[in-house]
Amino acid sequence: MARIALIVLCKMMVALPLHADTIGDITELKGFGQIVRDQPYPAMLDFDIESYDNVQTRAGRVAITFLDNTEVRLTEHSNLVIDEYIYNQNNSSMSLKFASGTIRFISGALNKQKVKLTTDSAEIAILGTDFTVTTTEFGASLIILLPDEFGNASGEIVVSTGAGQVTLNQPYQATTTSVFESAPTKPVTLDITLDFIDNMLIINPPKEVVAQAEESEQQTADYLDYNELDVDLLNEDFLKLDEDFEFTELDIDYLDVNFLEDLLDVLDALATEEQDQLAINLESASVSGTSIGQDTETQITTFIQGERLSMQRVVNQQAYLDLDSSGAYTVIFIQDGVSRTVKINGGSSSSITISQNP
Repeated sequence: MARIALIVLCKMMVALPLHADTIGDITELKGFGQIVRDQPYPAMLDFDIESYDNVQTRAGRVAITFLDNTEVRLTEHSNLVIDEYIYNQNNSSMSLKFASGTIRFISGALNKQKVKLTTDSAEIAILGTDFTVTTTEFGASLIILLPDEFGNASGEIVVSTGAGQVTLNQPYQATTTSVFESAPTKPVTLDITLDFIDNMLIINPPKEVVAQAEESEQQTADYLDYNELDVDLLNEDFLKLDEDFEFTELDIDYLDVNFLEDLLDVLDALATEEQDQLAINLESASVSGTSIGQDTETQITTFIQGERLSMQRVVNQQAYLDLDSSGAYTVIFIQDGVSRTVKINGGSSSSITISQNP
């Protein structure tokens, strides 16, 4: 009996995390996530967080509150490593490594000069701030400074790469970084709200960022003052010059995608006329059964670009649909036995049914 009891006790001990100094705990949890330490542990409320933990949200959302009341919030498919956390009267510092997803950082009582967050393409020095970072798995990042409760700048952050740095000190001011060897884009102010900031910025960014990115790319191209002798003809794709060469769906390179492309184009602040036109586009199409943007209840994402209305539902199955925003449709998604019906512009006799099973 003593031997059996010892075996049971050993199995119980294996399921518990190794003891170390607790630096915070999970204060909010939605869905599933895990903490990777000596082994993966399922995320749960009040789970103790330690230095060097790797927090992976997968299909869930996690909020962590540290000893100094610093708070980080992670959306789905985020990956955060806590490189260092020290909090005492004589010394305090924090170093976080963010690999992918969207994180919101709300600073606490730590010495702001010793708090930093890094991605593959940037290092962010935090001077008492509330901000978000959206990062692709390839390292490209969008950094947005958020306002305080009165609508003013919540503080200041300095975004640095190996080629330069920019300072964000205005509400919803943003910059992007692509690789550490390139300078951050010129800061611009986005016309968005906090509810809009999540992983959808990677695939459907706001409209202010793209022109600024293109301008930055042009400046980078001109930086070394190339002439004709600098052209590498081996990198030219001469097939693109052949007008008789037919481009088909088989020619699409899904790996050659800049997931922040639209977002980078948006960073050149919208002119008033463009903002008015965007408002007209949103008003020109009515949608019922789901909401514009990412609807977490129906898990349908809907957005309008010009005359195109795009919908997608990606859960266990993947469905994508592009429609004329001026038309009237009834769209039915049936995935794994779950049915969602969406009517566009009141619906009509035109019905589209997408049925998917494993």
